[in-house]
Amino acid sequence: MKKTLQLTIILVLTVFAGLNMAQAQLPSTHAIGARFGSATGVTYRYSLNQQNAIEGILSVQSNSKYSRFRLVGLYEYHMPIANDFSWFWGFGGSVGSYAGKAYTDDKGNRYDKYSELALSVDGIAGVEYKIPSAPIALSLDIKPHFDFLQSSGFKIFDTFGFSVRYTF
Repeated sequence: MKKTLQLTIILVLTVFAGLNMAQAQLPSTHAIGARFGSATGVTYRYSLNQQNAIEGILSVQSNSKYSRFRLVGLYEYHMPIANDFSWFWGFGGSVGSYAGKAYTDDKGNRYDKYSELALSVDGIAGVEYKIPSAPIALSLDIKPHFDFLQSSGFKIFDTFGFSVRYTF
């Protein structure tokens, strides 16, 4: 069931991307800001032309058992929905580190500190609203990824993000 849902989401995004041939008007060449979600970080987007951009995300995620650092690079396609409202999708990859913290569980089992390389293929799909009277853009997205090395697998449901960017 979970695999069917994932394949359905990917198929729907692919169909919409192929059908929408309109050209988006990215509001600015540069956009820098913060991304909030399961991993928090800094985001920078550079517009290559009116409908394509590259984005870099530097994110950190931590709890009592592990911490994760990740540098993500994405190539994105932007398409208009309405005046200052657009949707986008893209793909890329990431590299980073995953560090398990030393801790003792409730049963008295001791776990030692360890560190691993994190390497993944990433996707992104979302919507963005450019505030017309201010140099601010707000976006909501999902950024699924497939980890190759550490806890190998496809992650889709803990990857939602909300970004606030200054555009110039």
